[in-house]
Amino acid sequence: MEKALTKSSLKSVKSTSPSHSAVSSWSSNSGGMASYQSKSPTRESTKPQEVKLHTQQRATKRAMFNYMVAAKLSILEQRRKQEEMLHKMIEEEEIRLLRKEMIPRAQLMPFFDRPFIPQRSSRPLTIPKEPSCFRMMSSKGFTACRSGTPIYSFQHTTQAPIK
Repeated sequence: MEKALTKSSLKSVKSTSPSHSAVSSWSSNSGGMASYQSKSPTRESTKPQEVKLHTQQRATKRAMFNYMVAAKLSILEQRRKQEEMLHKMIEEEEIRLLRKEMIPRAQLMPFFDRPFIPQRSSRPLTIPKEPSCFRMMSSKGFTACRSGTPIYSFQHTTQAPIK
């Protein structure tokens, strides 16, 4: 029965195989190992497994997201430009109307076929009353603005209106 090969024994075999002296010492020291070196291990060829990474999926999702953001920004920019254009047109129209209104125009001639004749008002005349501030002053003891002084005396007589 052959010895089971471990990783460390394979490393030592690989590292010493290029030199002839090491091969001869192996063959002279251990008779079983020499026969093993002459045999080449028959391994099946390994097939690499397909590793499914998410980077491609993430890259496509990110590209779609970037495209959506760029499209949204461009739509917002177009809307802003349209609003600016509309606002500018409205302002220009308002300015045009204001300038049109500011043009001086002659007033119409008055009608002289019906001359103006002033007439007396039919409302009765107002009757003067003493202001309320003078009543408060007199009650507090102020003598300068009393209602009894001849300056501030009012006559409460009703007179016929002047015709």
